[in-house]
Amino acid sequence: MQEASPEWQEVQLLAERQNGWFTQEFIAYSVSQICTYFLQEPILHDFAKDIQTAEEKGFVKTIGITMAGNIPMVGFHDFMCVFLSGHKQKIKCSSKDDILIPHLIHKLIEWAPDMASMIEIAPMLKHCDAYIATGSNNSARYFEQYFAKYPHIIRRNRTSVAILNGNETPAELEQLADDIHVYYGLGCRNITKMYVPKDYDFIPFIEACKKYNYFKDHNKYRNNYDYNLAIYILNNQFYMSTEGLLLVEHSSLFSPVAVLHYEFYSDENALKQLDELEQDIQAVAGQQYQAFGCLQTPSIRDFADGVNTIDFLNSLSLS
Repeated sequence: MQEASPEWQEVQLLAERQNGWFTQEFIAYSVSQICTYFLQEPILHDFAKDIQTAEEKGFVKTIGITMAGNIPMVGFHDFMCVFLSGHKQKIKCSSKDDILIPHLIHKLIEWAPDMASMIEIAPMLKHCDAYIATGSNNSARYFEQYFAKYPHIIRRNRTSVAILNGNETPAELEQLADDIHVYYGLGCRNITKMYVPKDYDFIPFIEACKKYNYFKDHNKYRNNYDYNLAIYILNNQFYMSTEGLLLVEHSSLFSPVAVLHYEFYSDENALKQLDELEQDIQAVAGQQYQAFGCLQTPSIRDFADGVNTIDFLNSLSLS
């Protein structure tokens, strides 16, 4: 994944041609995170020691995986967990991301032909013993219905937030800008809303975000920016902006592409509402929370939605 072979470069270009959100910059970013935080040998050894393998259990299950496609190779962690468990897997890729991971799987089978019986890319997931499915809130309702009688993990829409106190350093604001903008804000670990104290000075934050002004040159992103800007102007709604981001006061955790919501709070008690929204929040960044700039570099043990995939696989029984 780290080598710049002509074949791998061509695959990445093909992925970008198919999905304009998968620019070379952010494909490379995703590859770097996977190689750095998942695939280093000491990390894998430590992670694998918690896994009860199919060989140890004496039986092999078939795990169906429905992968999302919001950011490049977002389903790699699920693939890796099942692979390490020694169970078979059937993978249904998102139509938005059906080039990168399939290519890696084909290379793996090329190097180890026995893997062909363990990994299958399928248009539909049938005859599986357990399921891991990631999608929207709407698709999750269908997953719940289809997979109800099987062991399953079902993931829904989530997003991330930041809690600022006004004492953030310029370096922290730069890192916060990364948490907001990387992958064009399309990941569940991207910050789509921030909570700020009353009388917060937005100017240093806005300055920090300007390093992503080049997003205006990305056609799909710019279309979203211009559309939302037009809506705010037509509705005479107050907004702040850089050339690549619109800031709007709004109560919703989820914001449109190219938009960041913010909300004022008076004291720590005013933030208790976040406990009620826990099922919608993937991560919280702040000086008293996860460090700024770390949201897009999850470790191998940062399981999506806080549901431990290894515990799930270990729980599978012979019946």
